[in-house]
Amino acid sequence: MASTRDRIIALLSDHCNSYLSGQAISDQLNISRTAVWKQMKVLKQDGYLIEAIPNKGYRILSTPDKLSENTLRWGLETNWLGKSIYFHEKIDSTQTKANQLAQSGCEHGTVVLADRQEAGRGRMNRTWYSDHNDGIWMSIVLRPTVLPSQAAQFTLLMGTVLADVLTEKTGLSIKIKWPNDLFINDKKIAGILTEMQAEQDQIHYLVIGIGINVNQTTQQFDTAIRQKATSLREAAAQSFSKRDLIQSILHAFEIQYEQYNETGFSEIKKRWEKRGYKMNQHVTYQSGNTRSEGIIRGIGQDGALLLQDKDGEVHSLYSAEIDW
Repeated sequence: MASTRDRIIALLSDHCNSYLSGQAISDQLNISRTAVWKQMKVLKQDGYLIEAIPNKGYRILSTPDKLSENTLRWGLETNWLGKSIYFHEKIDSTQTKANQLAQSGCEHGTVVLADRQEAGRGRMNRTWYSDHNDGIWMSIVLRPTVLPSQAAQFTLLMGTVLADVLTEKTGLSIKIKWPNDLFINDKKIAGILTEMQAEQDQIHYLVIGIGINVNQTTQQFDTAIRQKATSLREAAAQSFSKRDLIQSILHAFEIQYEQYNETGFSEIKKRWEKRGYKMNQHVTYQSGNTRSEGIIRGIGQDGALLLQDKDGEVHSLYSAEIDW
């Protein structure tokens, strides 16, 4: 059961645009007015900026930058995404936890976050270096009513959302590398991992995991990826609020997800192709035992990468190792 402190924060967060009287808090939480006053005093000591006006009540003006379920909920402008948030200071993997929650029936839009991951993973079970609190490690549970063959579209949807939000926050040009990475100046800034449980004609749930390098310095990157990765801090020469980024991403994703449900994938495809990494450039790639080459021409309606060969024929690529 949530503590009295957490319940007060949640209550104030739900009324962040209005005042809540001490009596109303007392009645809803079944505690005394004196207990409410004491809790407000403790919250102020913890870094919460709380306005108290006689005959009106209390209102949170700002929260500490430290992440928690309460600070993430406060000011989150979504209707359904992130209404259930599970935050961990340390966890093996948000993706693993989100899958467990999805299997146990958690609601659509559940979000799992962590300050640190001890076993973060990316596509094809590659290691994601995230055992520190300078990045965003987050997984989202979705229960879309589309066919399993359309699942890849959600990775591409998330890619466009991340690119738009990070461009807005940094002013930098963000490119999306098919199928699941974001790049700044030819270096990886973020990755997306989408996992699914489904039957032939029905998705039971999707878990979309994202990892974003936010405030790391170059020296903090593992030597294995130091030449290939960067962070927002390194690229923009300033630090960023993880809370602000997370809330902006969730807000933007909810809007784009609902637009996708109304209008389909075509608009996302256009937005992706405007940001596609090495669009209309020549690449070589390995698919199975075959090594080929072609020019990237975009993505298909099913999320496949479209490559034009030397004879002018366009092929759909669903899984391959591309030599970028």
